[in-house]
Amino acid sequence: MLPADASSFVAPEPADRCPCLSGLAFGECCDRFIGGAAHAPTAVQLMRSRYTAFATGAAGYLLATWHPASRPDDLELDPAIRWLRLDIERTEGGGPFDRDGVVEFTAHYRHAGERGSQHETSRFTRLEDRWCYVDAID
Repeated sequence: MLPADASSFVAPEPADRCPCLSGLAFGECCDRFIGGAAHAPTAVQLMRSRYTAFATGAAGYLLATWHPASRPDDLELDPAIRWLRLDIERTEGGGPFDRDGVVEFTAHYRHAGERGSQHETSRFTRLEDRWCYVDAID
């Protein structure tokens, strides 16, 4: 179940394909992290769930999974941006037994009839045994 801050976004049903394109249904994939039933066990799974949070308007989840040292005070998501695809290009560390990780990705979107993409190499770290996004390193 998506949080209340997602009211102007399209929320997938649990049986729908997950927006992160993992191949799993939303209910088996990112919904369990965004909904608070589980914590992402790897940096790449946190990255996938954060992409899905952008796609579904779950700003509260994005803030909750952002490292306190780099987290903004608030976050407004634009429901006019339609996130289309996430490509994970590279990972370093970020496994179940690592403390730090790097995920390089490209997120594709459509806005105002135009296609675009955001490429980023992101740093992740564990904080109190939970993965969190730190910042972009490029």
